Amino acid sequence: MMTRARPGPLSAAHRLVVKVGSSSLTTAEGGLDTARLGELVDVLATRRAAGTEVVLVSSGAIAAGLAPLGLARRPRDLATQQAAASVGQGSLLAAYTRAFGGHSVSVGQVLLTADDVTRRSHYTNARRTLDKLLTLGILPVVNENDTVATHEIRFGDNDRLAALVAHLVRADALLLLSDVDALYDGPPTRAGTHRIPLVRGQQDLVGVELRGSGSTVGTGGMATKVEAATIATAAGIPAVLTSAERIADALEGAEVGTLFAPTGRRRPSRLLWLAHATAPQGRLLVDDGAVAAVLGRRASLLPAGITAVEGSFVDGDPVDVCDGTGHPIARGLVNYAAGELPDLLGRNTRELARALGPEYEREVIHRDDLVLL
Repeated sequence: MMTRARPGPLSAAHRLVVKVGSSSLTTAEGGLDTARLGELVDVLATRRAAGTEVVLVSSGAIAAGLAPLGLARRPRDLATQQAAASVGQGSLLAAYTRAFGGHSVSVGQVLLTADDVTRRSHYTNARRTLDKLLTLGILPVVNENDTVATHEIRFGDNDRLAALVAHLVRADALLLLSDVDALYDGPPTRAGTHRIPLVRGQQDLVGVELRGSGSTVGTGGMATKVEAATIATAAGIPAVLTSAERIADALEGAEVGTLFAPTGRRRPSRLLWLAHATAPQGRLLVDDGAVAAVLGRRASLLPAGITAVEGSFVDGDPVDVCDGTGHPIARGLVNYAAGELPDLLGRNTRELARALGPEYEREVIHRDDLVLL
C-alpha cells in the first residue's frame, strides 16, 4: 500500500539516473511496446521540466530486434544477440526520440562497453560526454553496446551498468525499475511474503530469497538489481527499487518499493568501474611483502614482489593480484603483457632499467590503476 509522499532521495535529487529493463518496455511477443515507453517518458519529462537532470539507462535493444528477426525469445549465442541489438537499437532510440520530442526534450545516445570506462582515456571521454550532454540540456539514453561487446568486455546486465553510470555522473540517486514493485523476503506471488521497505546494509538481506530473471527478453533478475543497489550504496548513492508502473509515485517521494540506504562514501569513479565492470584476464601471485605494500600502504605493484604469472593478457588488461594462497586482494590494469613478465619477476626496477633499458623502470600495476577487492 502506498503512503503519503515525503522528502526522500528521489524527490530531492538534482541529478538522477533511472534504469528501465526490457520487460518494462516490450510486449509479450518481444516487440517494443511504444505505449508503455510513452508512459515512462511522460513521467521523466515532467520531472525534468521541474529542474531535475535525468540520465536514462535503458535496456530493450535486443528485445526490440527479436520480432524483426523472427525470433521468439532472446538468443543465447553472442553473435545473434549482437545482430538483434544492431536491428533493435535504432528502433529503440527512434521511439525515445519521438516520445521525448513531444515534450520538446532532445535525447542523445551513449553506448558503452566495460572497456570504454576502465581504461583511463576512455573513461575520461565517457564522463566528459555525459557531462556535456547534461550541460547542453540533452537527456542521455545509455545502453550497453551489445552490437560490439564480447563476453570479456560485457557488463552482463544494465542494472550494474546503471549503478556505475550513477557514480560516473555523480548522481544524487538511482532508480531501478523492474516488473516487480519492490524487494520481498521471498517470491512475491507466494502467500506470506512481505515487502522490504528499507535495506540499511547486507544484514537486512540475510535470508532473502533472490531469484533469477523471470523474463524471456531480459538478462537481469532481482539478484542483479540488489547487486546494482549494493554497488551504488557502497559508493554513497541511495537507490530505490520499484516497478515501472510506480515510477510517478516513487519520484514524488511516496513510500513505495524498496529504499537502499548509502553504506559507504564516494570514491574515484574509475576504480569502482574497475572493481565491478571488468573480468580479470589473468592473475599475478605475490609474496607477503607485496601484499603488505598493496594493502597497507596502497603502493604500486612492482616486479620484485611477484612470484608467478597466470593467464594470457596484454598491456592494459585487468588482472587480479593474489596472495600466496591464491586469494584475490586487488585488481588492476597491468603495464606488461603476460609473456614479458616471467623474466622480470623478483627483480627491482632499477636493475631492470640497467639491464633492459629505461622503459622497464616502471610499475607492473600503478597504484592509480589498482583497486582493493
